Amino acid sequence: MAEKVLRGRRHALKWSLGASLVLAAFGAQAQAQANGMQLASCDGPFQQMLQASQTFDARAVWLDRHLIKWPGADGKAQFKLYHSAQGLLNAKPGAKVGGADGALTLKVHDAALSAELQQRFKYLGHAPTLGLQAADAAKLPELLKQQVLIVQENADGTVRDVTGLQTAGVLDDLYAAAEQAQDLGATVRKTSTSFRLWAPSARQIAVCSYDTGYGKAARIEPMRFDAKTGIWSMGKRGRHAGKYYSYLVDVHAPSAGLVRNLVTDPYSVSLTTDSKRSYIADLDDPKLKPRGWDQHRSPARVQAQPDMSIYELHVRDFSINDASVSAPNRGKYAAFKESGSNGMRHLAALSKAGMTDVHLLPVYDIGSVPEKGCAVPAPQGAPDSDAQQAAVMAAHKTDCYNWGYDPYHYSAPEGSYSSDPADGARRISEFRDMVMALHKTGLRVGMDVVYNHTYIAGQDEKSVLDRIVPGYYHRLNPKGEIERSTCCYNTATENRMMGKLMVDSAELWTRHYRIDSFRFDLMGHQPRAAMETLQARVNKAAGRHINLIGEGWNFGEVENGARFVQASQLSLNGSGIGTFSDRARDAVRGGGAGDSGERVFSQQGYINGLVYDANAMARPRPLADLLKASDLVKVGLAGSIRSYPLQTHTGEVRELQAIDYAGQPAGYAAQPGEVVNYVENHDNQTLYDANAMKLPLNTSSADRARVQILGAAINAFSQGVAYYHAGFDVLRSKSLDRNSFESGDWFNRLDWTYRDNYFGTGLPPAADNGKDYALLRPLLANAALKPSPEDIAFTRDAFRDLLKIRASSTLFRLRTAEDIKQRLHFLNTGPSQAPTVIAAHIDGSGYAGAGFKSVTYLINVGKSEQSIAGQAGKAFRLHPVHSSASAADKRAAQARYDAASGRFTIPARTALVFVE
Repeated sequence: MAEKVLRGRRHALKWSLGASLVLAAFGAQAQAQANGMQLASCDGPFQQMLQASQTFDARAVWLDRHLIKWPGADGKAQFKLYHSAQGLLNAKPGAKVGGADGALTLKVHDAALSAELQQRFKYLGHAPTLGLQAADAAKLPELLKQQVLIVQENADGTVRDVTGLQTAGVLDDLYAAAEQAQDLGATVRKTSTSFRLWAPSARQIAVCSYDTGYGKAARIEPMRFDAKTGIWSMGKRGRHAGKYYSYLVDVHAPSAGLVRNLVTDPYSVSLTTDSKRSYIADLDDPKLKPRGWDQHRSPARVQAQPDMSIYELHVRDFSINDASVSAPNRGKYAAFKESGSNGMRHLAALSKAGMTDVHLLPVYDIGSVPEKGCAVPAPQGAPDSDAQQAAVMAAHKTDCYNWGYDPYHYSAPEGSYSSDPADGARRISEFRDMVMALHKTGLRVGMDVVYNHTYIAGQDEKSVLDRIVPGYYHRLNPKGEIERSTCCYNTATENRMMGKLMVDSAELWTRHYRIDSFRFDLMGHQPRAAMETLQARVNKAAGRHINLIGEGWNFGEVENGARFVQASQLSLNGSGIGTFSDRARDAVRGGGAGDSGERVFSQQGYINGLVYDANAMARPRPLADLLKASDLVKVGLAGSIRSYPLQTHTGEVRELQAIDYAGQPAGYAAQPGEVVNYVENHDNQTLYDANAMKLPLNTSSADRARVQILGAAINAFSQGVAYYHAGFDVLRSKSLDRNSFESGDWFNRLDWTYRDNYFGTGLPPAADNGKDYALLRPLLANAALKPSPEDIAFTRDAFRDLLKIRASSTLFRLRTAEDIKQRLHFLNTGPSQAPTVIAAHIDGSGYAGAGFKSVTYLINVGKSEQSIAGQAGKAFRLHPVHSSASAADKRAAQARYDAASGRFTIPARTALVFVE
């Protein structure tokens, strides 16, 4: 044994001396080759298998450097941690472990866990806790680079049970210092360029350098490992901006074995075509900035979060169908620079009317759209044909379209929107051009970000994070498989370095692209603490408040705080971060987001006929259902404030948090800025399409336009953030598509000439809609359901009038819950109310920006004129927008107020405002 060890040491010394001589003679590139990494590997396949391994599930969870939990294990058994540097472990029940380089004995740990560990790993429940011996702790950094298994052994040393381990907890403990690193990725300085990559479980890493985004590799250089942070680094002389790079990473992937991965940088700021190589850039380089970039400022239109009126827009949707945009720029960032285009004139008009923000659907690098040579189908067919969807779906994997909820690189602009995706610089400068163009139009710019999942995981070519630190960045289930409750591969932002990646990314967009706000997809899957850290960082980067809103839905493996305090509707109150409210949305539209079949038709809402105008499929409903819906609409109008007192339809006064919404409190926010009000966004059917199914078939086209404006008015008058889907104001239809995320340009078109809304352009894609074709086909074939250009123009102009009214007074944008409780008073409440009318008075006395002594808004969703009691002896007059000669809705001028009786009379299907 001693002689064998001595021979091994002599061999190691001889190799080390030889490597040193080679390094001295040929430099770092030769060292990388001496370590087994060849320059040719930089141009090779995305993965080389160095040693296949037997795979295991991962039911044990490594809590920190001392402790492991194994749910379901027998706490009275004996346990060992086996390891193999080459991944040769072989463990089968009833046999002894083979292929091990060694084993550590684990002891059952009976002491209580620290409060921190108890909180982080509470989802594991009661399970045996195993402890490493103190002397073995120093071995962990090396063991974590190997294949490791926990074996529960029988008395004779044979395997009773075996499992792999989930390692996020121990990596977070050992390498906590990495969280403070400021320069991960490629950093260009005055005279040098550095590369830093967090990969504590990697065996070795080298940087591959390329002079272009498509030529062969020029150099391969090894990186050095820092045992304190787990960060690999390499520095070189000179500014290498404009070049490209990738990493070669040798790492043991539990799902495969010891692999050599050719992979891009998680901290990439740009890439070449289809994200094959990362781009080296100094984002402060003047060459990457449009003229005037440093001097221009974001519009100062939002003093408090409720000031936000948001238009949700997809970059490709915006211009791909706009013939007034030059052909090369259609569907691209560059389209926003064409200020004379129909689309930009539309946005400018919205801005002038009072829209404050454009929120862009994902514009970071996405994995689902080919950046070069993507297909553009040209469907044809009758209004109710399935030929159009067949053509679209035949090309959906190779076409130019996707919403973009498929994150590939979080901090790099998407290349398919660039005029030249092969040029890493072009997408940076053109993205900035887009932002500056929108700012010049008076619109702030928000980003839809998707830090809750990745497009791909594991050892797939388009997996980045998992191919660098396998098993770390994603949230794992009890078997060690990646949770997929968000539809894709859920990330674990509760882990230090995934949380850091999210925060660092948001800070980069804020600092280098002047992003004014963020909309977080499925934000409830992230910890509130991580979101609050992010808020502080982006505020500091911008030198002002950056607005954060997101989807606060509560579901999946994190539901009800199973793993941490979530950034969800019920858990964010007091944070100032806004969440989308489904309370008024469902009451206004009718039904819920998951409805299908006849239920989509029968579940009418407050604006489209519930009880008072039943359609052919609606079963008889009691008046109480309409009154309950009215209460929920009022919840939204009052900003969903928990403590706001409302007289309900029963006559009792209840705080909004005591009103039921599907088993949850209807009122959930502490302040109005914590609520985002909407009746339509990119998800589900557009409101026009929902109304096509819910309104009685004999509803006139003009009345369908009026119903659309009723939905817009409820949103405009609601306290909190107002959120609108692009095209809502021009009766946008997706031909009844309930999920157009990959339905191509055809089903996602916008018409800025205001001639067509694209209803009746074919049956929507079968995957999400096919089961309802028998119900949808007659609607699409019905020409009476397609609006006229006059109806579209009315909706467009009436919508802008509502924006003007909201912008005219802070009374529609009250700053605090106390302001709402003191100043907002609903009229026409209780058991004797006129059920199709919602009315409220807002006191403006002494309130900054009120503009009026008071405002009273009235919304009559019914088909006939209604009269309700108000305040007598007042000097109410129609809002100046309504009384203007250019007012879009002439019917509003028929409204009356009688000072002697105090009664208001409101025309059918009309929303309006009186002021004094």
